[in-house]
Amino acid sequence: MSSRTKQQSLYLAAASFRLILFAALPRLADLLASRVEVSTPVTGFKRLQEGLYLYNHNVSPYQGGVFHQAPLLLPLFSLLPDFSSIPIFTHLLYVSADIISADALATIANSGEAGASRLFESPRKDKKWSGLMVAAAFLFNPFTIATCLGRTTSVFTTCMILLAISNAVQGKSFTSMVAISFASYLSMYPLLLAPPLLLLCFDRQPAARRIESAPKFYLTNSAVLLGAISLLLSLSFVVAGGSWEFLWSTYGIQLTLADLTPNVGLWWYFFIEMFDSFRAFFLGVFWLHLASYVPALCIRIRSQPLAVLTILLGILSIFKPYPSVADMSLFLGLVPLYMHVAPLMRYSFVASGTMMYASVLGPAFYYLWIYAGSGNANFFYAVTLVWSVGQSLLVSDLAFAVLRDEWEVKRPGMVGKEVRQI
Repeated sequence: MSSRTKQQSLYLAAASFRLILFAALPRLADLLASRVEVSTPVTGFKRLQEGLYLYNHNVSPYQGGVFHQAPLLLPLFSLLPDFSSIPIFTHLLYVSADIISADALATIANSGEAGASRLFESPRKDKKWSGLMVAAAFLFNPFTIATCLGRTTSVFTTCMILLAISNAVQGKSFTSMVAISFASYLSMYPLLLAPPLLLLCFDRQPAARRIESAPKFYLTNSAVLLGAISLLLSLSFVVAGGSWEFLWSTYGIQLTLADLTPNVGLWWYFFIEMFDSFRAFFLGVFWLHLASYVPALCIRIRSQPLAVLTILLGILSIFKPYPSVADMSLFLGLVPLYMHVAPLMRYSFVASGTMMYASVLGPAFYYLWIYAGSGNANFFYAVTLVWSVGQSLLVSDLAFAVLRDEWEVKRPGMVGKEVRQI
């Protein structure tokens, strides 16, 4: 059986599994759509349905303060049959997005960029997973399946991010910039991925049309990115009935954290307890902290831009304002690309155990707080802290392994020796 046939069989099996779950367990899908671990105020399917109802009845969906998603999603979903009577077309849309994401991941894995970039080649590069295995790990990740069943719009953001990286490793910088502009339009935070993505595009340029001048290349592609975002926002202006109020409802809420609905992130509880006089200051601090990782990683790991993208996605899944398990599924989808440095990782067992522990206790503590009334917000927030600790361990461990691999190439005499900071 050829590799392409195996891939098609895998995609068919994953799609069938999801459709069976949708058909056999509709209550599970509805439950996941309402879970705070899966849906957030800026990605939830129920809020999308409310916005779609208002849009179809010629009422601005942004007037009620409930709908916080990109305007162009409304005409897309209005083209589909009514979800309450014929849900299959909506299900197929989400399943298709997952399959496209997995295929993009397979392309990234088969490119070999994780082990051998333009400026760095790992001595362990041959110890890697195939594109088929990486795609399978993503498609059958419980977090990926839960996100698809919950029908959050994070599925489309994930798809666009992976398509952007996939096109970058193929040397298609224009398509890559357009894809990341769609992701940034849908969720704003992928705009932070643009600098390392530009580095990856520059390194993977085809020889036939290579631009040697780095400033020229970066300026040209930055113009493509900004132009695509401007076009999307202009189309949104038309869809929103000639009003710019969607900017505040879609992006302003993420900048100011106006909706303090609980989630698996670190922001909501902190700002519930925050005095209003300090709120603007700490919003600036939190956003500055999140953005500061981008230049630091781009400078320190310039030789491996794909590693920078992977680590950044892990950091964003911890520190963005409205995270969900969809962000972690995206990061975990890219981690298998670095199986060649897995022997250098020190805390993978502890990190995975911590995350599984939090995944089980999170829903239980939320139930005790909201439904049973025998707990309070501290119960659930404590588990989200444990969840974030597990993610932090995994992200920092991967960063250590990547840097250790690079360090051993520069200092062959230190291979296998323990390193301690003094």
